[in-house]
Amino acid sequence: MTQTPGLSASVPAPAEVRRRGPHRAWFVAGVAFVALVGAAGFRATPSVFIDPLHAEFGWSHSTVSAAVSINVLLYGLTSPFAAALMERFGIRRIVACALLLIAAGSGLTVFMTSAWQLMLCWGLLVGLGTGSMALAFAATIAQRWFITRRGLVTGILTAGGAAGQLVFLPLVAILVDHSGWRTAALTVAFCALAVVPLVLWLLRDRPEDVGLLPYGAGPDYATPAVSSTGAARRALGALTTAGRTKVFWLLAGTFAVCGASTNGLVGTHFVPAAHDHGLPVTAAASLLAVIGIFDVVGTIASGWFTDRFDARRLLAVYYGLRGVSLMFLPMLFSDVVHPTMLFFIVFYGLDWVATVPPTVALCREHFGADGPIVFGWVLASHQIGAAIVAFVAGLVRDSFGTYDVVWYSSGGLCAIAALMALVIRRRTTVAGAPAAMA
Repeated sequence: MTQTPGLSASVPAPAEVRRRGPHRAWFVAGVAFVALVGAAGFRATPSVFIDPLHAEFGWSHSTVSAAVSINVLLYGLTSPFAAALMERFGIRRIVACALLLIAAGSGLTVFMTSAWQLMLCWGLLVGLGTGSMALAFAATIAQRWFITRRGLVTGILTAGGAAGQLVFLPLVAILVDHSGWRTAALTVAFCALAVVPLVLWLLRDRPEDVGLLPYGAGPDYATPAVSSTGAARRALGALTTAGRTKVFWLLAGTFAVCGASTNGLVGTHFVPAAHDHGLPVTAAASLLAVIGIFDVVGTIASGWFTDRFDARRLLAVYYGLRGVSLMFLPMLFSDVVHPTMLFFIVFYGLDWVATVPPTVALCREHFGADGPIVFGWVLASHQIGAAIVAFVAGLVRDSFGTYDVVWYSSGGLCAIAALMALVIRRRTTVAGAPAAMA
């Protein structure tokens, strides 16, 4: 048995691990896909609870939106620390613990009687749990298990996360209509628990754990050393280093707009906004599910494009098109679903999180091995933008009785993000050196 550089003597060399059938990396990606679909779906369900909770407890839209904002904010702020914890303690342990947090947070909501309990359960517990399985998790899987097809895999996993968030909504809406929001909350808790055995059984931390090399690795591949630095120190160190570069702040700024215009606005307030115009909640939630379906196509295609084209220009195109579509949305709401609304749903769905693969690619290009952790911080900015808009949109709705000004403002922000993406310069330093940005 020969020894591959970077691997211990007990790990077979590349020639010995070539076997028939799909590479194990694709099965790991499949399990990660299921976990991401579930995590996104669990996090999104409060958007269909806004009206039922308002009816039962008398809580205002801004009060319920505050709980959603906490959830969205923690989803982002937890991500870089979760990525560092995965480096330190392994993916399986962190993902399993995250699912247990989600189950606890969702299940305990059936006993709540005060708004602070909603913020504790759906805001804190579910926010921490879903944040530990955020898109930085997808970036970690792609970086550890794949050398080639990283953009495509990132696109597939990202699509799973976004589609899960939206496809779950009509199912939860049906449960809320027929059995009440408590049944829906318990269903989410049960689904989270059901994924735990699958994660423990099939998910593995690294290909070397099962005697393999990453998909597409050549004979000169060397396994990266596992960092012994504490998770918090590693995450904060990556932020400190990245924060000295212009590219980090440009990516963080554009991704904040991405979060504001997707999770914060459409993901949280599309259903109640459509309901304001007379459209039934189940129909509005179904439209979000259709966005999720087309998002799968758009994000996977974006991953394919990212492997082949300039990521910066892709981002500019995506943000520009999204801004145009949001400018038209206030004119499309009606008490029935008409063709122009369906056109918006398809168009917007293709762009929903198509921004993720090129953003991950730019983090990997400029920050190397710390790319997933840096992306976790960029994702934090995404969720900060989403949290602010989730709350502000609810406040605007309470104050003016309409969401129109928020849709137009979000479209304008997308135009600014498109320009910011074009400002990002190509990396000019050699691999492994700090990124140089003007």
